[in-house]
Amino acid sequence: MEDPILTRLTPIFREVFDDDALVLKPEMTASDVDGWDSLAHIRLILSVQKAFGVKFSAVEMSRLKNVADLVALTKHKQTGGAVP
Repeated sequence: MEDPILTRLTPIFREVFDDDALVLKPEMTASDVDGWDSLAHIRLILSVQKAFGVKFSAVEMSRLKNVADLVALTKHKQTGGAVP
């Protein structure tokens, strides 16, 4: 069963990267997506924060290595926790 956060992230990624065929996978990294540069990363993070009503710190964002990390951080933020 697919994670509901991953499901909600898919249209966000598709919009930011202008790719309606983009299929997210937990192990996916910036190098796997055409156009995922530093500017696109900022747009992505802002879009995710807005969509989920969360805020990520600079330290939290710097720790993100792949889509699974973004899912886990978003889930953690939605439950009101701080990342250790």
